[in-house]
Amino acid sequence: MIDKSLYAAPAGLEALDSGEPEIEIEIVDPEELNVKIGDLEISMDGESDDDFDENLAESLPDDVVESIVQDLISDFDDDLGSRKDWMQTYVDGLELLGMKIEERADPWIGACGVYHPLLSEALVKFQAEIMMSTFPAAGPVKTQIIGKETPEKKDAATRVQDDMNYELTDRMVEFRPEHERMLWGLGLSGNAFKKVYFDPVKDRQTSIFVPAEDIVVPYGASDLETAERVTHVMRKSENELRKLQVDGFYLDIDLGEPENNLDEIEKKIAEKMGFRATSDDRYKILEMNVNLDIEGHEHKDEDGEITGIALPYIVTIEKGSQKCLAIRRNWRPEDKKNTKRQHYVHYGYVPGFGFYCFGLIHLVGAFAKSGTSILRQLVDAGTLANLPGGFKTRGLRIKGDDTPIGPGEWRDVDVPSGAIKDNIMTLPYKEPSQVLSALLDKIVEEGRRFASAADIKVADMSANSPVGTTLAILERQLKVMSAVQARIHYSFKQELCLLRDIIRDYTKPDYTYEPVEGKKTAKRADYDLVDVIPVSDPNAATMAQKIVQYQAVIQLSQQAPQIYDLPQLHRQMLDVLGIKNADKLVPLEDDEKPKDPVTENMNALKVKPMKAFIYQDHDAHIMVHQAFMQDPNITKTIGQNPQANQIMAALQGHIAEHLGFHYRNEIEKHMGVTLPNPESELPPEMEAELSTLIAKASQQLLQENKGEAAQQQSQEQAKDPLVQMQMKELEIKEKDVSIKEQKAQMDNQAKQAQITNEAIRIANQKEIDFARIQAEMAKQENTNMHQRSMENSRLQSDAAKTAAQIAAQRNQSKGNK
Repeated sequence: MIDKSLYAAPAGLEALDSGEPEIEIEIVDPEELNVKIGDLEISMDGESDDDFDENLAESLPDDVVESIVQDLISDFDDDLGSRKDWMQTYVDGLELLGMKIEERADPWIGACGVYHPLLSEALVKFQAEIMMSTFPAAGPVKTQIIGKETPEKKDAATRVQDDMNYELTDRMVEFRPEHERMLWGLGLSGNAFKKVYFDPVKDRQTSIFVPAEDIVVPYGASDLETAERVTHVMRKSENELRKLQVDGFYLDIDLGEPENNLDEIEKKIAEKMGFRATSDDRYKILEMNVNLDIEGHEHKDEDGEITGIALPYIVTIEKGSQKCLAIRRNWRPEDKKNTKRQHYVHYGYVPGFGFYCFGLIHLVGAFAKSGTSILRQLVDAGTLANLPGGFKTRGLRIKGDDTPIGPGEWRDVDVPSGAIKDNIMTLPYKEPSQVLSALLDKIVEEGRRFASAADIKVADMSANSPVGTTLAILERQLKVMSAVQARIHYSFKQELCLLRDIIRDYTKPDYTYEPVEGKKTAKRADYDLVDVIPVSDPNAATMAQKIVQYQAVIQLSQQAPQIYDLPQLHRQMLDVLGIKNADKLVPLEDDEKPKDPVTENMNALKVKPMKAFIYQDHDAHIMVHQAFMQDPNITKTIGQNPQANQIMAALQGHIAEHLGFHYRNEIEKHMGVTLPNPESELPPEMEAELSTLIAKASQQLLQENKGEAAQQQSQEQAKDPLVQMQMKELEIKEKDVSIKEQKAQMDNQAKQAQITNEAIRIANQKEIDFARIQAEMAKQENTNMHQRSMENSRLQSDAAKTAAQIAAQRNQSKGNK
């Protein structure tokens, strides 16, 4: 025992611990732990995803379970009562099928007990027509791509379609028989249900037919998804139930002996169908899909507060002992909204006022009953007319008495008196009434018309009638059946989607076989990319209607074949006819894979479709195709082929397709960006902006191509001998012109030199004359200046003399004074 730590506690630990709340941990059981820190309490119940599918009936208190069972059984009885009238009509109508041979003693022993086959005929035709349209030999499933269509999605769609058809036709051996039983029950009662689930025993998905009488829903419900309760009434033997208990699916409790009796409805159904059913030693199990607010498992909001919202559960109860076998959650673990999971699919014939639809029993049952009554009267009348009865005198004795007389037989008669005719009086029986016979025909005709089981009178339709007229007659005749088939198509799609989800989630992640395209490990990814839908067409009830529709389109295509995709139209026509390998008979461009140009040339010779792909080397393909078309040996051979024009046209069209992609690549080079996928949709703003950029790039490409074309044209012309001779002649002429131009240039230069010299001479002369004039002007200026100087000197001298004279006169005047 160690009572001391090996190492000392860290310093200051006591200070950290002071003032902190104490932590209390309470272990209730290994699955539940409570932690308390001061005023904060944390409860961890240990519930994980592994316990999500647990049977809650094992952990809930007995009184809670018993209360749930009592409430649900009471609700179940109320649901049964709400559909009582519908159920009674259904049960009474089963007799009209004539499945049981009736030995009648009223009005006499041996009276006619035949049933008119109106109801059975309509039911058998309905089952056959819908079965052929919903379950062809190739399988009932086709796929639809979700979102943008890409080559990867197309391959995935093909793999999913092949895989699901393989699962439904090969692995699920019960699927087709259950589907046929479902159609029989649907036409008869107007309602049929399929239960879709994963069977752990078979280790695969399963879809079984559940008769309408075994699915109990409140009559006021609108559909299975919003119904408050959906109860599946099952019968299980003691051994089957024990297996489920040992596997842990049901509680291992003592249920006692089964009640070993049938309810009134079950007895009536068995009797009407010709079976003797007085007891049943199986347990009656009620599997109820309900919404419950169970204590301890309440719905909580984000803050952990109880909301009081009832959650979906599946509660299984043994009806006789009223004991609960299982309570399980009915939503996905990752679903935060707790949405109810659907396990049932409802097929309806003609919707009524409540949840349950009406079937042929409800719609034409009265016609069948009236037809049966009149048919029996006619047969009985014929019987009485052929073998009449009457009165005879008491004394008349006939050997053999009442034994009918056979053909060629004569008997002895003891006549008391008179003739034989006086001792016998036959009752006045009449032959079968013609009025009753006509009335029977009228009732049967109206019943067949109402049930859409009447045959179309082909004799009344002209062979030269337009296809549109024929189509209008078919649509009017099959309008009711088309509506019924559209409802079946909708329900069948729901069933296929449930099967798809199970195949995707529960089966192995790869295919059990080698797919035609792609890898085996692509299974789950494939199922996420595509949607599954039935192969049936909700717009056409029969193959004849589909064929007439396509014939109408083919007639329209003959008026304007250029606007139709004729190979696609003929391919769809072959698919409607059920022709195998339609893709090989009429290959389409969409089926084509990238091929080298030589293979494409070979396909062109075979008149097979060709397709260009955006990522191919278009220059190389165009070069090979043009070389092929220009090859003289090929041209000579093709010229003898009656399809020569078609071959050349196909090659030209294929080259044009490559040329379009080539132009696209050149535009992308000039733009410097990659254009969006041609099949993608662009927003208006992006398309407008992209168009502006493409316009600029196209102008640049146009100028560049024009320059290259001009240069190439010059190069090609230079190689022509005639052009070369013309070029030489042009060169000679150019040389002559050049010599003449040189001579003229020299003459011009001489004249120009002469003109220049003359100009120089004139300029020099002008300079000389200007110098001379300047000298003369300077000389004249000097002369003038000298004269002015002399004149100035003279004037100055005169002025001095005058001044001296004046001064002398003044002095003289002064001297005289």
